[in-house]
Amino acid sequence: MSTKSIGLIGRKVGMTQVFQDDGTMVAVSVVAIEPNTVTRLRTPERDGYTAVQVGTDVVRKLTKPEAGQLKDLPKVSTIREFRVDSVADVAVGQTLAIGDLFAAGDLVDITGVSKGKGFAGHIKRHHFKRGPKTHGSDHHREPGSIGPGTTPGRVYRGLRMAGHMGDERVTIKKVRVVRTDPDRNLLLVAGSLPGARGGLILVKKA
Repeated sequence: MSTKSIGLIGRKVGMTQVFQDDGTMVAVSVVAIEPNTVTRLRTPERDGYTAVQVGTDVVRKLTKPEAGQLKDLPKVSTIREFRVDSVADVAVGQTLAIGDLFAAGDLVDITGVSKGKGFAGHIKRHHFKRGPKTHGSDHHREPGSIGPGTTPGRVYRGLRMAGHMGDERVTIKKVRVVRTDPDRNLLLVAGSLPGARGGLILVKKA
């Protein structure tokens, strides 16, 4: 079975809790997904791959290149592509909503951009242990040795050190859809999602 499927673009609203039929409480993240418009179809003959391009966030004015690409379509400012196996059942200008793709109990893959933490030390960024605070030690939060000596005489690529933390594209796989609300364009999924409130979220079937 292929995992390539059309997804939707949404925005993270926040977190809340809902009660299931058996009385158990589930912490959920709320994603607002306005109906997405199919703006372009990618085909192997023309583009070298198969994908569906969808857009959302309608605005009043676009740049001339953007307006020329969309032509008679809604003026969407946010556009993303989803790789698929076939575009036979999709047409340019078609509208995709929550009810068309997702239902309670489905497993979905969710992609977002994690919160940026700025420059962080090795303890916060990589969960290193700190040094002793007694017996005259001044090695409390230092990283320790980073090089293996004369051979090879350099620092290995990818060594865990202090640096920019967060602000990365993160995908959480197989998140359960707890509830859908097509009337209000809301999708409730179990657990937390990457990113801040209002951040862009991509949702597709796992």
